[in-house]
Amino acid sequence: MRDRDKSAVSALRSALAALDNAEAVPVGEAGLRGVALEHSPVGAGTTEAARRELSESNVVDVVRAEAAERLEAAERLTAPAHADRAARLRAEAAVLLRFLDGPGAA
Repeated sequence: MRDRDKSAVSALRSALAALDNAEAVPVGEAGLRGVALEHSPVGAGTTEAARRELSESNVVDVVRAEAAERLEAAERLTAPAHADRAARLRAEAAVLLRFLDGPGAA
C-alpha cells in the first residue's frame, strides 16, 4: 500500500510541476536589454507576469504526455536489474491515466 501511495505522490507532483511549467510565460529578451537600474520597476509584484491559463484539453495533453513519458521510459528499462524502476514508472503512469479516464477506470 505504501509503495502505491509513493508512486501516486511522485506522479502527481511531477504532473503538477509540468502543468506549472506549461502555464509559464517566456520572458522576452527585449524586456531585459537596455534597462538601467534606476529605470527598473520597484516594489512587490512589479516584475510578475500573468500566467497563461490552460484549457481543459491543454491540461489533459500535458498529463497524457507525462504518462506517455513514463511508459516509454519503462519500456527502455529491459534489464532485470531495472525491473523495480520500470514497475514504478508503470504505476505512476497508471495513476495519471486513472485521473484522466475517471474513477471507474482500471
